[in-house]
Amino acid sequence: MSQTHTILGKIWSALRGSDELLGQVQETGQGAIPSVFAVTDFAAASIASAGIALAEFVERRGGAKAGVIVDRRLSSFWFAKSIRPTGWSLPPQWDPIAGNYQTKDGFIRLHTNAAHHRAACLRVLACHENSHSVANAVRSWDAETLQEAIVAEGGVAAKMLSADEWSTQPQGQAVGREPFIHWETTSARRLRSFGRPDRPLEGLRVLDLTRILAGPIATRFLAAYGADVLRIDPPDWDEPAVLPEVTPGKSRARLDLTNTEDRRIFTQLIAEADVIVHGYRGDALEKLGFGESARLKINSNLIDVALNAYGWTGPWAKRRGFDTVVQMSTGLAKEEMRYAKASSPQQLPVQALDYGTGHMMAAAVLRALCEAQNGTGSTIRFSLARTAAEVASLSSQAQGPLAAESTADLQEVVEHTHWGPARRLKPPLRVGDLAFEFSRLAGPLGSDRPAFSTR
Repeated sequence: MSQTHTILGKIWSALRGSDELLGQVQETGQGAIPSVFAVTDFAAASIASAGIALAEFVERRGGAKAGVIVDRRLSSFWFAKSIRPTGWSLPPQWDPIAGNYQTKDGFIRLHTNAAHHRAACLRVLACHENSHSVANAVRSWDAETLQEAIVAEGGVAAKMLSADEWSTQPQGQAVGREPFIHWETTSARRLRSFGRPDRPLEGLRVLDLTRILAGPIATRFLAAYGADVLRIDPPDWDEPAVLPEVTPGKSRARLDLTNTEDRRIFTQLIAEADVIVHGYRGDALEKLGFGESARLKINSNLIDVALNAYGWTGPWAKRRGFDTVVQMSTGLAKEEMRYAKASSPQQLPVQALDYGTGHMMAAAVLRALCEAQNGTGSTIRFSLARTAAEVASLSSQAQGPLAAESTADLQEVVEHTHWGPARRLKPPLRVGDLAFEFSRLAGPLGSDRPAFSTR
């Protein structure tokens, strides 16, 4: 059995899937992303978990048994970037002062892509807004004191820890006690009718309250097979560098949940949705009056899939976090540093925590839909830190090098976007004869009305 199939088995077990279905998965392709961890195997396995969940859903709805083929090479590239602009360019992925910095006693990562996170960092450091000034200021701090000061100010930062340090740290211990995927069976659900044989998720209403990057990957997968995905963002949020990657197939609207009329609209959307996928910190929706109990009171048939950065228990359960930040905390960056024989932290070659968690979240939605056919409801929780623990357990068994930009021999399809034409890589997954395609163009946030297309 390949390492991909071993990893898939563990994911599928955490998703409460039947072992009988694992035999439908075939892996193709060669090579692996250079890493101390089995990143390519994890990429192929997490994508395959979404594929097998889709195949199960189709079969449960009376469709034919479908084989699932996952390409490990394409999976690797989709974990980095699937789209290649033609005649236009993507904005920079990182803010100029985001990155890893040396402190008095180690290293820290500052995540400053959002304007309010950048402002919080600069208030603490009391320096000019450029990387040189930030580096000079950071060197006068010890890493943990600076981390906690920035977090207290509303920013995002993470001291580099080793795996052993993380395992003895209170939050690391809390995450270590949490399940890989937290699945709670709730009250009976009624599954609304939707879908057609060639587009099995057509008409499934998915309320998407997620941002960079795992949640949008989950809902992109659902949109590719026909789901009516409505993404809601606050008035001032933007993530221009990734929008061509994560917005195809979705409607995109803005609501201000401190505004009375927008709260009424949002309540109606929850009532109409079949699925809600959200990536806010553990207490954020609760503070706005839309916590779990409130959501289920509005819509008792709702399938609820949630993501948190640092787990759901422990002192950091409500702490802000992103893929690269969690890598620093959990020991992944230090292990990559050792593997590369580098003198500073090294991130994974792709944002595997985001992309892997995203595809597992999509699989969870599909598995919950299967269970809903038996009248069983589901609330499912993921965390980047818990995914990091799984990645940390996967030693690389590389099948030879996989060059990061070696895509010339990979099939691409022409795709139009709001910004111009682009070429998107062939999907890494095939589920029977089902088409992986987007019915809406990728585009900017807030360009649509806050309403499902299938009302």
